[in-house]
Amino acid sequence: MRSFYFGAGFVTLFGWAAVAQAVDTGAIEARLSGLVPDMDQVSISETPIDGLMQVQVGSEVLYMTSDGRYLVQGRVIDMETQTDLTDAAQSGMRREQLAKLDSSDFVSFGNADSEFEVLVFTDPDCGYCRRLHEQIADYEAAGIKIHYLAFPRAGAGSATHTKMVSVWCADDRQGAMDIAKAGGNPPRATCDNPVMDQYRMGQALGVTGTPSIMTFNGDIIPGYVPADRLRERLDRLAASNGQ
Repeated sequence: MRSFYFGAGFVTLFGWAAVAQAVDTGAIEARLSGLVPDMDQVSISETPIDGLMQVQVGSEVLYMTSDGRYLVQGRVIDMETQTDLTDAAQSGMRREQLAKLDSSDFVSFGNADSEFEVLVFTDPDCGYCRRLHEQIADYEAAGIKIHYLAFPRAGAGSATHTKMVSVWCADDRQGAMDIAKAGGNPPRATCDNPVMDQYRMGQALGVTGTPSIMTFNGDIIPGYVPADRLRERLDRLAASNGQ
């Protein structure tokens, strides 16, 4: 289980103002005030469970008793409806942030009239990312358009980061991505680019590895998923969302 940490690096650059509730949140706020650097980054809301409040801090969804005494990590699932309330809260947060993306910053593959569009946080030096890209025609045939976002796992200044900057700064981004995903180095290029912004966004949204597939609705589908299985997952998600 992932450990819980309230540190300076915990709060992301994406903030949510604390929301007013019918119940008194003062005890929770008082408990958190010494642990969270900026309380404007905290959102507190009610859950269907009496006495249990949902607390969002950055990309984390946690739970605290209304008296502020107990903090609970884990998922809350409504067994009657089989609804994962924690995942729903995280998806909503991710959806808000993804809506702020500029489509001109994507490196996209697929048809304009594709039935589905997904975001893929990628690293060209990741083996499974390369496998996914080798099958890009299969995703296109399955009616799925791929929008790549940069996620250089080695971080800023790494060889992978330099390679991704060259992809995003290329006149032909698709061609440069093809070269990078084949294990080569695209022609060196620099410019104002979104590579590290996308990397930080991925971290804030819970991306821990690549490839990481995400719908614009905020659903995460981690890891490499072949085209036919991804289409099945997207069909199920669309049905459950009433689309």
